Amino acid sequence: MDIAIMIEGQNGLTWERWRNLAAAVEDLGFVGMYRSDHFTNASPPDKESLELWVSLTWLASHTRRIEFGSLVSPVSFRPPALTARMAAAVDDLSGGRLTLGLGAGWQEREHNLFGYELLDLKARFDRFGEGLQVINLLLKGDAPVSYSGKYFQLHEAILLPRPARPGGPRLLIGGNGERRTMPLAARYADEWNLIFSRPSEVIRLNKALDQLLAVAGRPPEAVMRSMMTGLQFGRTTKELSGKLEARNQSADDLRKRGFLVGVGEQVKEQLTDLAKTGLQRVMLQWLDLEDLEGLATLAKAVL
Repeated sequence: MDIAIMIEGQNGLTWERWRNLAAAVEDLGFVGMYRSDHFTNASPPDKESLELWVSLTWLASHTRRIEFGSLVSPVSFRPPALTARMAAAVDDLSGGRLTLGLGAGWQEREHNLFGYELLDLKARFDRFGEGLQVINLLLKGDAPVSYSGKYFQLHEAILLPRPARPGGPRLLIGGNGERRTMPLAARYADEWNLIFSRPSEVIRLNKALDQLLAVAGRPPEAVMRSMMTGLQFGRTTKELSGKLEARNQSADDLRKRGFLVGVGEQVKEQLTDLAKTGLQRVMLQWLDLEDLEGLATLAKAVL
């Protein structure tokens, strides 16, 4: 099972922090670095936040090895044709290392602040389904595409140059929803990304996705299985206890919510349990964007 790092881009991400994190993740041996696509946090205070595609374009040309991508980008922010166009270009620039993670959108505050329409839940997922169709058609087909939906339309559209990687970048769909999200993943995704799940829940949802893939006429191995999850990590037991006390949290409560909690060997044991579920990659949420020493200690412990 691969181990990657996930950054919350709305949580104070600046160019200096992004450059330092990218260098650390690559040098320390993590398989990749992923980031959220948010304008700001769900509640104040607002913090610095680099725009997703500007930051990923920089990453594509300033790293050599690591995979990277969005976890996840809402279709409510950008027309899907624009997203497909940018993703194909960034993937080409990186030599085929981009994963295009997409979602329906959920955070009301940023949509209201910046004037984007979130829609009610049903309409939001209807729009997401259309966006996935548009992106899939533009990236995977070499002929001009026409599409007429409620939210998006194409009229003999084609992306040129064509993506260097056949079919374009890998498409990731993130979320645990069994009614709308997972069926869309079974139909369109190259990778399905769960969030914050305990091993027993990962096993159950993996089996559910296998069934959905069978209905869609795709083999189980057609879709990579990954998970983004929270991490509360300490270099020492004392440091970990201090972090938990400062946030008024307990290790047991966090683990029940799907977090990994502990010092090095404890986190490694929890990752070993997740590896037995069929997960092929875990993206560990690293919230302290300046704690490069802690990141190095984590790498030494688990890689």
